[in-house]
Amino acid sequence: MPVSRIIPPGGAPRKLALAQLTNSVGDGAYYVCSALYFSRIVGLSPTAIGAALTLGWALGAVAGVPLGHLADRRGPRGTAVLMSLVTGAAVASFLFVRSYPAFLVAVCVYACAQCGLAAARQALLAALVEPGRRTETRAHLQSTVNAGLALGAALGGVALQLDTEAAYLAAFALDALSFVAAAWLLLRLPAPARTAAAAELLPGGRRLAVLRDRPYAVVSLLNMVMLLYMPLLSVVLPLWIVQRTEAPGWTVSALLVVNTVSVVLFQVRIASRVRGLGSASRSVRQAGLVLLLACLVFASSSLGTSAWAAGALLLAAAVVQVLGEMLLGAGSWEIGFDLAPADKQGQYQGFYGAGTAVARLVGPLLLTTLILSWGFSGWLVLGGLFLTAGTAMGPAVRRASARRGGDPAAPGAVPRPAPGAGAGAAAH
Repeated sequence: MPVSRIIPPGGAPRKLALAQLTNSVGDGAYYVCSALYFSRIVGLSPTAIGAALTLGWALGAVAGVPLGHLADRRGPRGTAVLMSLVTGAAVASFLFVRSYPAFLVAVCVYACAQCGLAAARQALLAALVEPGRRTETRAHLQSTVNAGLALGAALGGVALQLDTEAAYLAAFALDALSFVAAAWLLLRLPAPARTAAAAELLPGGRRLAVLRDRPYAVVSLLNMVMLLYMPLLSVVLPLWIVQRTEAPGWTVSALLVVNTVSVVLFQVRIASRVRGLGSASRSVRQAGLVLLLACLVFASSSLGTSAWAAGALLLAAAVVQVLGEMLLGAGSWEIGFDLAPADKQGQYQGFYGAGTAVARLVGPLLLTTLILSWGFSGWLVLGGLFLTAGTAMGPAVRRASARRGGDPAAPGAVPRPAPGAGAGAAAH
């Protein structure tokens, strides 16, 4: 496989990828260790931890838009650096948290800063990368994040094996330092030129224009429904495998490996097929169909009595699911960027990215109730949701694009160059 399928081209895309790789390694260690640390070492109950996370991500979903607007007004690079430092400080505070009120405050700051950081980084990418290469660059970043999370999870696994307070605190310190390092890397990027519209102080009623953009809200809602695939591997499938199938327990790890490796190796290749709103809508529609198929195969894993047959079905379903995930990512990124005004990328990306926080917020409870309670029919309902949202995305995108008025200078109006075309094309 060509190296350019994994490593982004030089300049801003590579520096953005390096920054994301840095903090995703720390995040991988944090995600693996956090629940056990706060329950076993700090002594918080799982219910209390879950309630704090629910509140934190709910606030994060709301905070993403004003923090994205801050990136539009004050510059995405400076805002991304600030949010990275705040996130690092929130993680560092976990080293000293010993009470539930302190934990609740730290989690809320962490979630809000993470959502603001995501919006600012998306705005920074939009400002530094020409429209025709944004989705390709975003695919590189996704591959990088997955690789970093896998490496960080391995480091976190060492802390789990040691199972000591010092080991857990070392994992948290690594995450905090990773955000500081990421902030330093982001600071080395050029500061984007501010547009005239972004530089001027707008009337109060116009500051958050995305909140009145109903066609964009519909697109964002459909994307949020598609993002319900996110809790499958981390929350739903481990419980499904144990309670409803005969597959061996290690199948959970195998599914995670299949997902991570596939995204690292193939996300950029799949994203290269998307070159505008039309192909992006088709990619999301295909994702809905593929995710429906994955749900059917996952559901079938409960029908047999053979452990090996169930394991084989689960692995096959994981391959189909990650294909749908990559198709969705490629189409969704293009749509989110192209339908946002050039001078409001921050607030629009904050609004669009709220779907991720909402999926983290309601997805685990919704999907565990749906699938573990309803079994096979629950999988069918979930697959139907994916198919319906994916099919509806095309008309919703056309409506949102028409609302833009067909301005040839609008984001995404420039067709994406074919691979290898133009002076700025990456080698493939």
